[in-house]
Amino acid sequence: MDFIPREYLGILLLLLFGSLFGVLTLFIGRFFRLSRPYREKLIAYESGNEPTEEPRMRFSVKFYLIAILFVLFDVEAIYLYPWAVTYDFLGLFALIEMLLFIFLLLVGYVYAWKKGALEWTK
Repeated sequence: MDFIPREYLGILLLLLFGSLFGVLTLFIGRFFRLSRPYREKLIAYESGNEPTEEPRMRFSVKFYLIAILFVLFDVEAIYLYPWAVTYDFLGLFALIEMLLFIFLLLVGYVYAWKKGALEWTK
C-alpha cells in the first residue's frame, strides 16, 4: 500500500529536512550563545538615545504610506536593471512592455501625489 505518490516524496523530504534543520539550529544556538541580561541591555534602543515615550505609541498612517511608496519605487528600480541588460535580445516587445510598466508606475505616483501621500505635514 503506497499512500504517498512518489512524485511528492522529494517535496516531503525537503519540507522535513528544512523544518528539522531550522528547529535544530535554534535549539543548538540556545545552548552556545551567551545570555547576560542587565538593565541597560533590556532597554529599547533608539539610535543611542534614551527612550522618551512608550514603545507602543501610535504612528501616523503617513509613515506606512511613505514606506509602501518607497517599496513600490524600489521594486521598479530593481526591475529596470535586468531589463536594461537584456534589452538588445528582447527587442521592441520589451520596450513596449517597459513603457507600459513605467506608465502604470507614473499613474500610481500621480495618484499618491494627488491624495497627499507625499506631503510630510498637512
